[in-house]
Amino acid sequence: MQRHLLAPALAIAFACSSVASEFIADIEYGVADGESLRLDVSVPDGEGPFPVAFLVHGGGWGSGDKSGAEKPNSGADISPWFQPLTDANFVWVSINYRLAPQYRWPACKDDTLTALAWVNENIAAYKGAPDRVAVFGHSAGGQLAMFTAHANEDIRPEVIVGCAAVTSLVQDLEIRGGLSISLQNLFDRPKEVTPVSLALLEANSPINLLKAGGPDYLLIHGDADRTVPIEQSIDFQNRLHELNTRCDLLILPGAGHRLTEWSNHDPHWQEKMVSWVRDSLNKAAAEQ
Repeated sequence: MQRHLLAPALAIAFACSSVASEFIADIEYGVADGESLRLDVSVPDGEGPFPVAFLVHGGGWGSGDKSGAEKPNSGADISPWFQPLTDANFVWVSINYRLAPQYRWPACKDDTLTALAWVNENIAAYKGAPDRVAVFGHSAGGQLAMFTAHANEDIRPEVIVGCAAVTSLVQDLEIRGGLSISLQNLFDRPKEVTPVSLALLEANSPINLLKAGGPDYLLIHGDADRTVPIEQSIDFQNRLHELNTRCDLLILPGAGHRLTEWSNHDPHWQEKMVSWVRDSLNKAAAEQ
């Protein structure tokens, strides 16, 4: 398998909102197994440098898209992140990664880390500050986002935001009667929980990989989520607090799994999210 980082593509400018001046689509950030790996960048108007939001879509490791979703308002639609980050003058980067079952674990994790390395090397060309990076992940994308915390000290983000994030691959095995279709496809394992499968799931559950001295975390979760139970965020927060790491949890009463429906339960959740991230990045910059 060949993997490499590529130089930034030429910008294709157009007005995508009242604030952003450029949207650059389909930048190739690497190549793996002969497949072009691509991301989109939204660049604010002004001189910068601006804080950076690195966005990882969900979709059960087998669907979803950097444009928001393959189907608008689907369970994997991350478009509710886009406008609030644009309005707040963030450079935001939305990535695609290789999907299961065509590509098994750890392809999606490797691609996420490759894309973050590309951001570290190239985002200054898009007015972004490589030392003020927040990683956002929804659902399965939240699991991938958590791997950026300690993968490489040179590219570690200052903030991680997990929206209905999968933090344990083991937590709902009993409820589902074994491995879900998504986990079967991701790891090429049967539905039956074998010792091999259980060890694999435990080894790749973010809650089991936490270390002291990591980035700040913000978790956002609906207490009516039936896809990823809120207990995953509660347990994750408790573990981080044991490690004396900042982790705040915003609970959305009555909200389920879809980001597109969260405003029905808390119309200010996006404003709270962006404000928290901006304050945390500013604090981290002041301490450097």
